[in-house]
Formats: sequence, C-alpha cells, structure tokens
Amino acid sequence: MSIKEEFKVKSTELLEEIKKIINEGNARHIVVKDDKGQKYLDIPVTVGVAGAVLAPFLAGIATLAVLATDLTIEVTKNE
Repeated sequence: MSIKEEFKVKSTELLEEIKKIINEGNARHIVVKDDKGQKYLDIPVTVGVAGAVLAPFLAGIATLAVLATDLTIEVTKNE
C-alpha cells in the first residue's frame, strides 16, 4: 500500500527538499506542480537509485526553481 503526501515549498527550498525526500529512502514517486496544478517534474524513484541517474532531474529542478515561486511537491511513499 502507498501513501500520498503533498506539501508546499518556495522555489528556493525545492532542491534541498527533493534531496531530503530521496535520502529518506521510502519515496516511490515525486511530482512537482505549480500553484495551478500544472506538473513540471514527474520523477519515478526506485530503491538504490544512484546520483548519476538523478542528475538530469536535479538539473531540471534547479531550472524550475528559477521559473516558479510557489510549488507543491507530491510524494508517493511506501507504507
């Protein structure tokens, strides 16, 4: 069974928050949306994902942080 959580972050906090979620190790899927619900990033996260695999996503997150101010992170976690 999985649990969905949503929380709002400022663009300046986005990259650190995503890294924290990934390091917790129980996230399966991460979606980043703006305040209107438009999806900007859709990141499938698997167990044991290496930093090299996530590098393109992290670069996209850094770019997104410049474009938007208030964002929502939706995380699907294993129970």
